[in-house]
Amino acid sequence: MMKNIKQIFVLLFILSVNAIYAQSPKPLIYKINIKENIGSNTWVYLQNGLHQALNKKADCVLIHMNTYGGAVAEADSMRTAILNSPLPVYVFIDNNAASAGALISIACDSIFMRQSASIGAATVVSGQDGSKAPDKYQSYMRGIMRATAESHGRDTIIQNRDTLIEWRRDPKVAEAMVDEKIVIPGFADSTQILTLTASQAVELNYCDGIVENINQIAIQYLGYTDYNIETYNPTLYDRIKGFLMNGVLQAILIMLIIGGIYFELQTPGIGFPTAIAVTAAILYFTPLYLTGYAQNWEVLLFVLGLILIVFEIFVIPGFGVAGISGIILVFTGLILALVGNIHFDFSGLSGRQLFRAIMVVFAGIGMGLALIIYMSSRIGKPGIFSRVALVSDQEGYVSVPMEPLTLVGQTGVASTVLRPSGKVRIGDQYYDAVSLKGFVEKGDEVVVRRYENFQLYVLKK
Repeated sequence: MMKNIKQIFVLLFILSVNAIYAQSPKPLIYKINIKENIGSNTWVYLQNGLHQALNKKADCVLIHMNTYGGAVAEADSMRTAILNSPLPVYVFIDNNAASAGALISIACDSIFMRQSASIGAATVVSGQDGSKAPDKYQSYMRGIMRATAESHGRDTIIQNRDTLIEWRRDPKVAEAMVDEKIVIPGFADSTQILTLTASQAVELNYCDGIVENINQIAIQYLGYTDYNIETYNPTLYDRIKGFLMNGVLQAILIMLIIGGIYFELQTPGIGFPTAIAVTAAILYFTPLYLTGYAQNWEVLLFVLGLILIVFEIFVIPGFGVAGISGIILVFTGLILALVGNIHFDFSGLSGRQLFRAIMVVFAGIGMGLALIIYMSSRIGKPGIFSRVALVSDQEGYVSVPMEPLTLVGQTGVASTVLRPSGKVRIGDQYYDAVSLKGFVEKGDEVVVRRYENFQLYVLKK
């Protein structure tokens, strides 16, 4: 009887274990495709993919890579996100991991390569003609590559009863992918940038395995016998957001903001320049806000800066504290919106990210000034801008009354409060007027200083 009871208990235990095992979820591999030039699009894809992998409680992230490189700034952001990821991140180099792609790959926990794949050639080049960039850029790239390799630490190796501690990924190899002067015996001399085939990468511990597909990685190296693979599929919204976060486009949007504000201030009313400036500001801040870069207070800084500039121009003649403060706030809002920070917490912000943000803003402002100068010189001239303003030769006709010009220097009385605009009475006639300095109360005497844009500009007497 006791024997039968023991057998029953053993049977129940086996059935319980089997039930628990059967109900355990399969390991989830979350795959992110990086199969285009590294830039704002791929940065958005990786950022969203890592976030979704966490939400889905994936066991690991696998980047399926085939790229010839791209922008260093976005590559730096991507490698930082990988290094800080709480999930293990692996990369399968399907064909190419050149330049910025090499940097991203080295940041991953494990690198797997197809037999025909290659990795390396990370020299910084000019985006205009592909020529080698100055040495200061190469130096910075060497530093990033070395730091990324060093981040994987060292391995303890036993050889001939001797304990050796070696880098898991030799930083010198990573630097040789940038600088041809760094020699890797048997792989690169002092005349060539290092590019590794799959078998060479295995020899130098820069490849953890040569495989032909993702299933081989899961079974042979991750030890999964039964697993699920989900792929991040970017939406149209993701592609648009990535496009709007391109540095060149951001500089153009800043140019349109600056140009639109300037030309609107030169003409009364709210018209086409305002529409352009507002649209450009929305396109600039919206993707940054949705991505988590721009905070509410950063957008508020920008708006407050614009208000101070307008206040300085229309209310306080000259250029003083309000105008300077407004310019500083506008610059600060535009720059801080490009870098990740919460309430001025800049921990984790790299110098290159800040430098990129400053360069984008100053490039946009520079283009905005160039646009202002060009448009100002072309308005009224033959061409597409010929109808924007009246030309000087009107064949003897005058489209506005010239009588107000004779009022310059005359004295009148404010018939309404001028804050800063209102009405003044000179003789028996009433005219639109703008105060050049401060507010003018009703009944105060004023002196006409000039006449522009159908308005008298006056000073309190």
